This record gives sequence, structure tokens and C-alpha cells, in this order.
Amino acid sequence: MNGRVFENPVSGERIVIPAPVPGGGDVLRWELFLAPGGRVPSSHAHPRQEEVFSVAEGLMRFRVNGRPWTLGPGESISVAPGTVHSFANAGPGTARVLVETRPALAMAELLETAAAMADGTLRTARLLPSVPRLHELVLFMRDFEPEVRAPYLPAALVRAVIRPLAWLVRRGGLDRRYRRWRPSPEPQVRPGAWFRQSRH
Repeated sequence: MNGRVFENPVSGERIVIPAPVPGGGDVLRWELFLAPGGRVPSSHAHPRQEEVFSVAEGLMRFRVNGRPWTLGPGESISVAPGTVHSFANAGPGTARVLVETRPALAMAELLETAAAMADGTLRTARLLPSVPRLHELVLFMRDFEPEVRAPYLPAALVRAVIRPLAWLVRRGGLDRRYRRWRPSPEPQVRPGAWFRQSRH
């Protein structure tokens, strides 16, 4: 399987997931290019995954559990599972960040789906071009429940609301556009050597 490259026109993210390297283990290593002024769309948490961000070029601003951090080349930050966080480009040029997500789960598919959703809504919506319809967000949150959750709300409450709503959306046939955004099922990407060679 070849590597994948996709862009989120709303957040300014360009994501590069290299082809898998044998023996890479249960970890997803990917490269983030963030345009000036770019930022992750919202604060979020990964219930079961740890993320490590290593800045290779540019200047990045992170907010982890409410605490701000500004990192430059050669600096890293680790985000523990369940920790609310966000990030943005804090410099005048494109930032390049090496990211390690462990365990991988379906994070590669999540990243690709989020980029496709942003591109799709930007092309088709009129009044709110950068915001997916609410029922599409419900489907996204249901499909990637192990990988991402909304911040601050009790997880049990979110599940109790999202799961029946997602069932109703699919039952009513309102998921056609969302299905077009989902990537075809394929093995999880687990590249390895490129990231280790880039670490300081």
C-alpha cells in the first residue's frame, strides 16, 4: 500500500501518512504541515490514544489540559489519553510537525474522513461553508468513538445521545453524502523508520 496525502482546506492542514514499514508496531506515525494561521478545528480528546507532537519546522502553539505551550524546532509535547488539547500554527510560515499516535486504531481513517468532510462542505454549502451538517457530525462521532470525543462532556452522556441519533440518521437514509467522504477500508498505516530517523 502506498502512502497517503490529503488536505483540510478549512484548518489549513496537509497530512502525509507514509507507506507502512514492516515491524512498525501498533502506532501511526504521520506528518502534519500546518499553514500560517492554521489550527485544528476544535479542542478534543482521544479516549484511548497518546499523541506525541515533535516540531520539525516553524512555531506551534498547543493547549493541553488548559495549559498553553509554544514549541519550536526540536521540541516535543506528549498528550496523554483522555486529555483535552488543541493546536495552531503560531509562526509566519508553514509549520511541519511529526506526530506519533499510539495505538493507531482508526486514526488514519479519521484524519482522511475529516479532510474529505471539510472539502465537501466547503464546496457544497452556501450559508455555513466550513461546517458539516449536524447529522453528519453525529455520524463522524459515532464512527470514530474510540479515537475522538468532545471535550468536557461526560463520555457516557455523549454515547447515550450519539449512538441512537446515528442509528436514526442511517435508518432514514440521511448518510449518503457522508458515505462518499469515508475512505475505502484498508489496513491501518503503521510506518516506522522515517520518524525514528527524524527524532533528535
